[in-house]
Amino acid sequence: MLDNISFANPEFFWLLLLLPLAVLWYFYKRKEQVASLKIPTIKGFANTGFLPKLKPLLFLLRLLALTAIIVAIARPQTEDISTRTKTTKGIDIVMAIDVSSSMLARDLKPNRLAALKDVAAEFIKERPNDRIGLVAYAGEGYTKTPITSDKAIVLRALREITYGQLNDGTAIGMGLATSVNRLKESKASSKIIILLTDGVNNSGFIEPQTAADLAIEFGIKTYTIGLGTNGNALTPVSYNSDGSFRYGMRQVEIDEDLLKDIAKITGGKYFRATDNEKLEAIYDEINKLEKTEIEEFKYYKYEEKFRPWVLLAGAILLLEWLLRNTLFRSFI
Repeated sequence: MLDNISFANPEFFWLLLLLPLAVLWYFYKRKEQVASLKIPTIKGFANTGFLPKLKPLLFLLRLLALTAIIVAIARPQTEDISTRTKTTKGIDIVMAIDVSSSMLARDLKPNRLAALKDVAAEFIKERPNDRIGLVAYAGEGYTKTPITSDKAIVLRALREITYGQLNDGTAIGMGLATSVNRLKESKASSKIIILLTDGVNNSGFIEPQTAADLAIEFGIKTYTIGLGTNGNALTPVSYNSDGSFRYGMRQVEIDEDLLKDIAKITGGKYFRATDNEKLEAIYDEINKLEKTEIEEFKYYKYEEKFRPWVLLAGAILLLEWLLRNTLFRSFI
């Protein structure tokens, strides 16, 4: 009867302290409740039976009934809790990914693009309450998937991003402008772009500064990430006869001043990722910087369980009354 039970008025359990006092009072008054008779011998009473010895059972039943009543007034009840969450300040995020040939450089393992996709996938999974879109850019930019709350679609689109889908080059302005275009109509309280590149702007017909101004106009914060080691990296330099890339050491060139400027004027932050661990740490930091506000509503349903205890007390008192007026009638 006490499984998964809580008590609304547990202070009434202090009344259980009366039980030892009642026991002491019973033994103190017992002699006064029993009549005495002086006789020369008790041989005639040798076979009076065992019922007189069971008379204290009546008092024990009253104690049990009192205990059940105390439990009942302490109001045992079960509690059923259900929760519902509501996003109060959601974030719309566009991840702009450089897919130029230099993203196949092997200073990150197995290469920059594969490492990025692994880290970005984990970032997406950790944003269950936000809408996320993907933009891919190289010599031009395009929307891989618009902002959506369906993470399965975003993750599938992320896996499909590869080199060779666009003309080669690094059009940072195009990647940023395409991302702004995806977010400009958003009604979210916070809109951010995570723009990653491993080079300098050398393609496209939209200047990065112009795209950054558009981001400011639409209230879009931009986090920029420069991807690549310091010094030289094993990078595709030409094609082999079978169409595969030939790799060679090449100086890593990232326009950090441009990326810092874009981040600063839009209210974001610039990061430099020189290896897999730093890239993962950067996305973890962005994940912490951009918090989604969620309200959690808890609904409590209580079911009172005092009635069985009241019925038990009543049944014990009825049994005590019946015994007192039947079996033990001659001994009271």
